[in-house]
Amino acid sequence: MAAEVLPSARWLYCGEPDESQRALLVQFSNGKLQNPGNMRFTLYKSNDSTNPRKRSQRILAAETDRLSYVGNNFGTGALKCNTLCRHFVGILNKTSGQMEVYDAELFNMQPLFSDESVQSESTLESHTRSFREKMDSCIEAFGTTKQKRALNSRRMNKVGSESLNSAVAKAAESIIDTKGVTALVSDAIHDDLQDDSLYLPPCHADAAKPEDVYKFEDLLSPAEYDALQSPSEAFRNVTSEEILKMIEENSHCSFVIEALKSLPSSEESRDRQARCIWFLDTLIRFRAQKVIKRKSALGPGIPHIINTKLLKQFTCLIYNNGSLRNLISDSMKAKITAYVIILALHINSFQIDLTVLQRDLKLSEKRMMEIAKAMRLKISKRRVSLAVGREEDHKLGTLSIPLPPAQALDRQSKRRKIT
Repeated sequence: MAAEVLPSARWLYCGEPDESQRALLVQFSNGKLQNPGNMRFTLYKSNDSTNPRKRSQRILAAETDRLSYVGNNFGTGALKCNTLCRHFVGILNKTSGQMEVYDAELFNMQPLFSDESVQSESTLESHTRSFREKMDSCIEAFGTTKQKRALNSRRMNKVGSESLNSAVAKAAESIIDTKGVTALVSDAIHDDLQDDSLYLPPCHADAAKPEDVYKFEDLLSPAEYDALQSPSEAFRNVTSEEILKMIEENSHCSFVIEALKSLPSSEESRDRQARCIWFLDTLIRFRAQKVIKRKSALGPGIPHIINTKLLKQFTCLIYNNGSLRNLISDSMKAKITAYVIILALHINSFQIDLTVLQRDLKLSEKRMMEIAKAMRLKISKRRVSLAVGREEDHKLGTLSIPLPPAQALDRQSKRRKIT
């Protein structure tokens, strides 16, 4: 009597049939097996259990009386469908009507011939050669006349470049022997001072008053200053309750909150301070970014003229993934830091707590001191009381006349190479 065929089956997902090993499905690249019972399979697992990629690597070997087959789930011979979709194996119990479903993995079995089992010397050599060298060999063997001509030209240029590098090295040795290391270091320091002027604000060293050393007009043009009126209104009319809320929510940095606490009562002075504090806060938030991917650097609340200033003055253009991006490089971050320091000086009567600004800008103390000294500030210490009853030393920066000697930003790595 024929067995009764069930109209439906219950799905029971069982995961992997063996611990950390899915069921194996195989397909043969050169045809179909006529007698599958004669196949002998061996599975090899990676011993590297620490590397998550190598941990799941498997090699499946199959042997018949005539041929041997090999398949793997990694490298160029692996099937991409294993990563793009999931495979399952189902075992139907016709009596209970239950389908046990297990995770599976598909292997593409390729025949392994005897001459492939031993790597020849040329195969080993091909593994050690770079992709460019392999491409050059293909061009030499099968390339067009134009490709071969370009290959010869590139090789000649490479030889010429090596000769040039050798000549430059000899010339550098000759200059060092002739001029001396001390003179070269002095020239390098002088070049550093000139380089610093590229991203430090204009410094009027002959000024008679501190406010004229770094003029406010060099930071913000009249049109830019007028554009700050509307966005700075919240700072101008800030209340004590709003300042407490800023502290609780940590929505603004410490310097901004302390500056808002001491806004002057005079309407004109209060308006100027509020605009300066708002622009300083904007620069600090802008500096925290890395790549600007949209036209509005910090959102819709920024006036167009200020947004344009930020992108043009404090970023550099890069080409990435087929489009232009505005990058805030390390040198641009140093430039923003310098502008923040100058704004803080104008806000706080030309003496500022550099330690507070350093923490707001997430800088190291060493880097902050380098920039402050390059801007010709006088550095001093002050003992500051903390809320919990402790005290700590803070570095103060003062802009006063006469200015101390200029110091370049630290470029020790360059000088080490020379010495």
